Amino acid sequence: MNSAKPAPVALFAYDRLSHLRQTVEALRRNDLTAGTQLRVFCDGPKDSGDAAKVAQVREYVSRIDGFKSVRVVQRERNFGLAQSIIAGVTEVVEDFGKVIVLEDDLVTSPFFLTYMNEALNLYEAAERVVSIHGYIYPVRGRLPETFFLRGADCWGWATWNRGWRIFESDAERLLGELRRNRLEYAFDFEGAYSYTKMLRDCIAGENDSWAVRWYASAFLRQKLTLYPGRSLIRNIGLDYSGTHSGKTDKFDVVLSVEPIRVTRIPIEEDESALRLVGGFLRSLRPTLTQRFIHGVRSLTEPLRMK
Repeated sequence: MNSAKPAPVALFAYDRLSHLRQTVEALRRNDLTAGTQLRVFCDGPKDSGDAAKVAQVREYVSRIDGFKSVRVVQRERNFGLAQSIIAGVTEVVEDFGKVIVLEDDLVTSPFFLTYMNEALNLYEAAERVVSIHGYIYPVRGRLPETFFLRGADCWGWATWNRGWRIFESDAERLLGELRRNRLEYAFDFEGAYSYTKMLRDCIAGENDSWAVRWYASAFLRQKLTLYPGRSLIRNIGLDYSGTHSGKTDKFDVVLSVEPIRVTRIPIEEDESALRLVGGFLRSLRPTLTQRFIHGVRSLTEPLRMK
């Protein structure tokens, strides 16, 4: 990695102490931790029933060490996941020009920070590159060491101030632009999963996903995200404990035991990787038998977008 300072990490937490502890301990095992500034955003309780668990999280984060610095932002009221992340990411990129984003249910490989920082430095001036991502699905097939896909993602990611400036929070505007340009099929990973439905649900008030809006914002502007060929992130929160998540092991991965080699590659979407990811997403579709057994509860509920 070059001599640039490590990017700050923004970590978002609420009331899941056991998950958060695993996230922090894994992050502390990264090579660049001692030089990394950590900013923890603790959301406020939704009601009195959450207050005790929120207090436990806040007490824990007040004792985090091993980083260059730790700053804790305690919300007086409950922002909710979407507003918390949008406000926190905006704050950090305005202060530092770039940010690495984690939530309290993401366990990192020891090579995560190195990969993220090397990629942030390498592609900092590449206007078409909007973000760096650390998680990759357990696809069937071999992926390149690194590759680009159109859009943006949300399980262990990073961006620059220039990238985050394109974020559009208005789901209705995003969906309208997709429709006008006849991009719904491409946006849905060529029909593999209905992200357009997630936007419709945002408009209807049935979810408040910041991530599908981030994906759409980048997708509509032809921006690309860099992915690793082996996952550096494992999500441990798909256990009914998180916002917009159910319970499944279909997204589980083995963390990479080797560093990801970050080298300059053509800045274009990798069609072979797109097919593999699309194939994985299609594999999540429930069969007619599963639909009958589970009724209206789809097996694909706990997808990547929070």
